[in-house]
Amino acid sequence: MSWRRLCVAAMLTGNALVAAASADLSTPVGVWRIVDETGDPKALITITEKDGEIVGALTKSLGRPDGLERRCNECTDARRGKKLQGMQIIRGLHKDPDGDEYIGGKILDPDSGSEYGCKMRVVEGGKKLEVRGYFGISLLGRTQTWIREQ
Repeated sequence: MSWRRLCVAAMLTGNALVAAASADLSTPVGVWRIVDETGDPKALITITEKDGEIVGALTKSLGRPDGLERRCNECTDARRGKKLQGMQIIRGLHKDPDGDEYIGGKILDPDSGSEYGCKMRVVEGGKKLEVRGYFGISLLGRTQTWIREQ
């Protein structure tokens, strides 16, 4: 490898490391591991932000041999029959200007095809994400704690 190529490679690697080190852990943007009540991993969700909207897609099913082939057969919208891997299951969230939560969104339960109200909050210095799915009002729901992967 030439000296010039080595320098360019080192510079690009350094930039990637600086970007990773300076990632804003106060936002939900990133990859999150969902675990069930027993602590077993269920899935990886990738959350992104575009034009102020937070969305999340199922990146990978964990612990299921059929994970790559599963489809949302119970969905009632345009996602019906589509593969779960890569499917957007969180949409419409935005930062609450008066607090530390992301509110106003929807989250899909791909097993039932039901979509629920959703809000989330980054906790423990960005290491965890509290995700609340609810029916109608936030009081009628449940909260899961997801763990940041990267």
